[in-house]
Amino acid sequence: MLTGMKKLFAPVDMTEGNPGKKIVAFTIPMLIGNIAQQLYNTADSIIVGRFVGDNALAAVGSAGPILNLLLVLFVGISVGVGIMVSQYFGAKQREALSKTIGCCITLTVITTVLVMAVTPFVTMPLLRLLRTPDSIIGWCNNYLMILFMGIVGCAFYNILGGILRGLGDSVSALVYLLVATVINIVLDYIFVAKFGLGVAGVALATVIAQMISAVLSFMKLCRMKEVFDMKKEYLIPEKKYSWDLVRLGLPSGVTQAIFSLSMIVVQSLTNSFGELFIAANVIVMRVDGFAMMPAFSFGTAMTTYSGQNVGARKMDRVVKGARQGTGIAVMTSAVITLLILLFGRYLMAIFTETPELVELSFSMMKILAAGYIAMEVTQCLSGVMRGAGDTVTPMWISMVTTVVIRVPLAYGLAYFTRSAAHPNGDSACIFISLLISWVLGACITFICYRAGRWKKKVIAD
Repeated sequence: MLTGMKKLFAPVDMTEGNPGKKIVAFTIPMLIGNIAQQLYNTADSIIVGRFVGDNALAAVGSAGPILNLLLVLFVGISVGVGIMVSQYFGAKQREALSKTIGCCITLTVITTVLVMAVTPFVTMPLLRLLRTPDSIIGWCNNYLMILFMGIVGCAFYNILGGILRGLGDSVSALVYLLVATVINIVLDYIFVAKFGLGVAGVALATVIAQMISAVLSFMKLCRMKEVFDMKKEYLIPEKKYSWDLVRLGLPSGVTQAIFSLSMIVVQSLTNSFGELFIAANVIVMRVDGFAMMPAFSFGTAMTTYSGQNVGARKMDRVVKGARQGTGIAVMTSAVITLLILLFGRYLMAIFTETPELVELSFSMMKILAAGYIAMEVTQCLSGVMRGAGDTVTPMWISMVTTVVIRVPLAYGLAYFTRSAAHPNGDSACIFISLLISWVLGACITFICYRAGRWKKKVIAD
């Protein structure tokens, strides 16, 4: 039994065995983990919505785009190290793997200090730039300031979790996240319902829970001596590994920044529709977060799978896994989308007792439903390209779908649907533009994957 448990929490070599089975086995713990991760924000929204009110719910949601924008540096490091770790692990290059992990830890410390230094000066100006209503701007600012002052836990959990997944260990990351999620939900209730701390309480609960998960992840890495070496000299960044981290991670960081900026621009339009629609948007995005989990989970799994097999020089196996993994992901998303359409109203009612808010949220959710299958294709095939070392192509696709398509379309539809009843346009334009950008993004990603240029981007010697 002990041997079985040890094997469960050990790194997994994905260069052998049935590709589809390996991908699914790796994805399931990660999918559960991503759902748990989503519970962080969802628990915040449910508790403030129920115990504080709809405006507090809107405040937590309005803070989201700014939070995501200022986390782009960590996204870049996480993606870069995940690709490098998976390729060096697949190529059995122990020293390169060790130096990559040490370099990543040091860069994360530097980036964390930078974010903590900058955010106090930019948070409130960004909120005002977004035309955040005066009724919620104070709550938004307090929520963001607490999260950014405690950003070290969030940064290290996500980046160390990326290292574990690059090694094929998605189970350990899951367990630590589940522990943190339970702590977060319990503290949410205590801080808000019992102590009356409001929006600040849910932010504080999230910071504490993420710090615990980061410590557990670091302790796990320190015990993995059979895979890599955790030495002081490896914490001093070498030019090669630092450059590779930046080169591979920067496009993903830019992609996240572009997405976050587009969300900020669209958030300004969203805010023009009033507090009720802002709250509805928050509810839709929370449910949307769960609907997106298969896409993100399979996408990350495909990055690890592709990285290990590219490092082992097994390109035929990469292509086979891409086909099987994408097919399974699409079927999974179809089932989840059907469940959301059938039970959507009940999901919306968890967040609020306001009937018109439930109906508005559900009507917007139905618009997005068909887009989830398209996102599976985009995430899986982008994951394959990233794992091979091509992080630039997904970046350009993201730029086209968000900057060129989504943002102009949202504002254009709003402009042409203005009326006496809707002076700022039809609020549905927010979600119609998103759906169209998802579908076109899937088509472009498929074309780029079939072109095959990603096969020439391997970093492992």
